[in-house]
Amino acid sequence: MKILILKPSSLGDVVQALPVLRLLKRHRPEAEIFWWIDSLFAPLLEDDPDLTGVVRFERRRWAAPRHWPEMFRSLRWLREQHFDWVIDLQCLARSGTFAWLANGKFLIGLDEVREGARGFYDLAVRRASFHTHAVDWYLAVLPHLGVPVHDHFQWLPERPQVADAIKSKWQTGNARWIAIQPGARWPNKRWPVESFARLVRLLMEKFPATRFAILGSQEDKPAGGFIEDADPERCFNLCGQTSLPEMVEWVRLCDLMITNDTGPMHVAAALGKPLVALFGPTEPRRTGPYGHLDDVLRIDLPCSPCLKSHCTYVKPNECLNALSPTAVFEFACKKLRG
Repeated sequence: MKILILKPSSLGDVVQALPVLRLLKRHRPEAEIFWWIDSLFAPLLEDDPDLTGVVRFERRRWAAPRHWPEMFRSLRWLREQHFDWVIDLQCLARSGTFAWLANGKFLIGLDEVREGARGFYDLAVRRASFHTHAVDWYLAVLPHLGVPVHDHFQWLPERPQVADAIKSKWQTGNARWIAIQPGARWPNKRWPVESFARLVRLLMEKFPATRFAILGSQEDKPAGGFIEDADPERCFNLCGQTSLPEMVEWVRLCDLMITNDTGPMHVAAALGKPLVALFGPTEPRRTGPYGHLDDVLRIDLPCSPCLKSHCTYVKPNECLNALSPTAVFEFACKKLRG
């Protein structure tokens, strides 16, 4: 049996879709499973023990007509595999088109009305309710394929070589580490960097032996540098310096992660790490850290969650700005003591 999963992006969405892969492989161990993914996120899945192969979607490269022959060769390869099941977990017009062109024997996807992708599917799976978590919606495709749903799997298998490499590269020693994630795709999902810096200072005073790994993309480097200035000896600004596998192993190494609503937050949840997840405009029941809603810290406002990428409230970004460093510090202390 051959199976193709389509979930090209984003980082958090790919992480949340991994239980589908784990359960498919657990209950159909003979299956050859391939994953169609944006090349930017492909390193997360390379060498995954449950995957036969990763099919790279070169979204940026293929936007130029001169690279379309590459795209057509990729589509031809997909069709030549004669997939038994094609599972589209992205449910956008682009993924639905590629899923349909793969010409598998059975195509199942999510019933999402935004771009009409469900028109390509043999079967579309509805979201049970507005507040149904994304992970549960992804998993809902499995009963239609005769695959039982449970939690007896390892979400993100360890990569010992990567873990050893980061310990050697950054001389992590035996220190207690806290991961700090100051970035997020939407500006209004970012807790103020000044608040992060104040929080780190409070934690340093309370836990003198603790060190801090500031994670994020190259774009987050200035924010990481601002936080690092709290104590350059105990703070590592790793923004833009880690690969995706290294980021995962850094999170695994840490005792706590304090984060905005962003991809690495879902990594921490998948690893079962204690979390302080700072939420403002988004709905944690729908896209929060799966199984860790008690780790979410937010305040109630008439407009929150608005699910919008731009704030229109009379006090801009008040849903996050009103979270004081002291309140987050007290919440973090409870997680560390626990």
